[in-house]
Amino acid sequence: MKCHPFPPGTRRTLGAMRRHPLCAAIVLALAAPCAVAQEATPTLQAIEIKGQALQGAASAYSSTGFERDEIAEKHLSQPTELLRYVPGMNVQNYQLSGVADTIVMRGFGGGGHGGDVGVVLDGIPLNEAMSHADGYVDFNVIVPLEIDRFTVYKGPVSALYGNFNRAGLMAVETRKRGEYRQVDASLASHGTADLQGAWGLKLAEDEYLNLAAQHYRTEGFRTQSDFSRSTLAGRWTKRLSADLDIALSGRWHEADGDSPGYVTGAQFAQDPYGKDPRAMNDGASKHFATLRADVNYALAPDVKLLTFAYTTQQDFTRWFSRPVNASTWRQREETYDRKVYGAGTSLNGRTPMGNTPLNWVAGIETFRESTQYQYYDGLNQRVRVAPAINDRTSRLNSVSAFGEVEAPLHALFKPSAGLRWDRFTGDCTRDGVESGTDPCGPLAKMSHASPKLGVRSDVAPGVQLRTSWAEGFALPSTFAKYALGAAVLDPNVFRQTEVGAQFKPVQGLMLDVAAYRLTSSDEIRTVAPGVYENYGSTRRTGVEISALWAVHRDVDLALTYGSARSRVTENGNAALVGKQVAGVPRYTGTLSATWRPVAHWSTTATWRWVGAYAVNADNSVAYGGYATVDWGVVYRPTERYEVYATVSNLTDKAYATSASVIGGTQVFAPGTPRTFKIGTQLSF
Repeated sequence: MKCHPFPPGTRRTLGAMRRHPLCAAIVLALAAPCAVAQEATPTLQAIEIKGQALQGAASAYSSTGFERDEIAEKHLSQPTELLRYVPGMNVQNYQLSGVADTIVMRGFGGGGHGGDVGVVLDGIPLNEAMSHADGYVDFNVIVPLEIDRFTVYKGPVSALYGNFNRAGLMAVETRKRGEYRQVDASLASHGTADLQGAWGLKLAEDEYLNLAAQHYRTEGFRTQSDFSRSTLAGRWTKRLSADLDIALSGRWHEADGDSPGYVTGAQFAQDPYGKDPRAMNDGASKHFATLRADVNYALAPDVKLLTFAYTTQQDFTRWFSRPVNASTWRQREETYDRKVYGAGTSLNGRTPMGNTPLNWVAGIETFRESTQYQYYDGLNQRVRVAPAINDRTSRLNSVSAFGEVEAPLHALFKPSAGLRWDRFTGDCTRDGVESGTDPCGPLAKMSHASPKLGVRSDVAPGVQLRTSWAEGFALPSTFAKYALGAAVLDPNVFRQTEVGAQFKPVQGLMLDVAAYRLTSSDEIRTVAPGVYENYGSTRRTGVEISALWAVHRDVDLALTYGSARSRVTENGNAALVGKQVAGVPRYTGTLSATWRPVAHWSTTATWRWVGAYAVNADNSVAYGGYATVDWGVVYRPTERYEVYATVSNLTDKAYATSASVIGGTQVFAPGTPRTFKIGTQLSF
């Protein structure tokens, strides 16, 4: 599904547009999820973070974009709640306080909690190289109300980002200028409260301060599930001259919570909201801070140089009880102290080529990331009773170069291309005595070049076709990359082919369809302790559909649907060939209907369904999926004030947001029961 931002002035007239069916359909089409055929010509003034030649309708690949107005209207507590409105995506919530959930995308089942999906916040990577799992990312550090644009790029299509970009990329951009004051406050079941605020202040001519804050707390719907988190973010921007802008931004976040842990299949059937007596006092604690400086200089009217530097500091500890066999559970502790230093620069421009504007970006960047990692097992209520299994520091260093270009030569032929080159070095050192045997040594130098190609074509009024081919890669996972035996390894390579089309067959109806094939090769397997080889491949295919229909001047329908078929095509274990990739639902979908019965009032019903998926690698255990219904009502007498109420899981269905096999035991994370929420949103 392809989306691009609201055009200028749309945000200011959003309320008025709702009173007219055609305008409402247009606004919904421009907001995500949507399928947009309008041409988008990037402007240098809009480039704030890293520069990108290919955005929204100017790209030949599928993407979904959410603008700040639509995000605010959804009254989110966390940004990942948006992903149910993206075709083919699913969040498998572990229901573990302060622990990142798994994100399913393009047939990959390890995003967010692992390294299948890249995430950047204002150009700063949120993926953690060695925290719990390669590519781990915590969306809790983002305040939903501060988001200006949230874009999901499908597959390894973006040349601006490398590792952890194999299933796709989520790019979050926050507000950076403007004058506004916005507050969203809500209370919900289970002792839940959420207070968010976003402020844009004009300090002087061409000088702005943008602030955002959130405090969220809940008692949880199960025993021992209290959780709270607080976030404060700010950005100062100053235009020193007509050609020179500078900015300084920072973010602070802390979170603390308890977790009741998973329940077994028998417990889930009897009391899905109970707690296994063998689970101990689990939970998590996190502190996160980041600081960034930007200098943007216009070298010429159509060429801008963007330069940035940033640092991220965090500490994160989690305690987790799980079965190690049919009768025994153990608690483990994982602690990560992470430091990142990064910098980069890029040239961004628009160069006329005859009558064609050539939009392009080229840049380089680098980062150095170190993680002090401690792992203890067999704890007694968070008390360490055995030596550390791991006590070490890992370092990952990267230097990258990237470029993108887009040339709309003709309505029938609008090619685009991108290329990214990455080089990695690093090492691992032991900080103390360890009882584990994971490898820990120098990282063999690895590099990879990833090309991206695409073409889009306006074949008829209201009909646009697109096709693209893109390559991505992944380093060896966890400590395998620091083994002497990994020196001969090549990166795990991913290649995606996609075809898509968007249609506006009649007034008020928009439809977007995409089909993809994504293969992986050179997957890495362990031959013997410390010995690895490139042997293994997978194939992922699927179809993604989105549709918007203004049925009546007061009724709108929205549909997102995705099917995914992920199979192992080569593996060291012949019994796994042909098996499904674990954790990937066969299909997902969201259907929403909005009705505006009288002035100032609207009500929305949303049906969400998630299909069956294999739980383990040999497919001997599966989960059958689930469906839920949500309902909400909004009273908005003016553009500056609204009151809302929602009921999530209206039918009070008992279901699992994730299913796993741990220690040979199937365990479940129970989904939230029926939940009531009331709130108000103010703009002043």
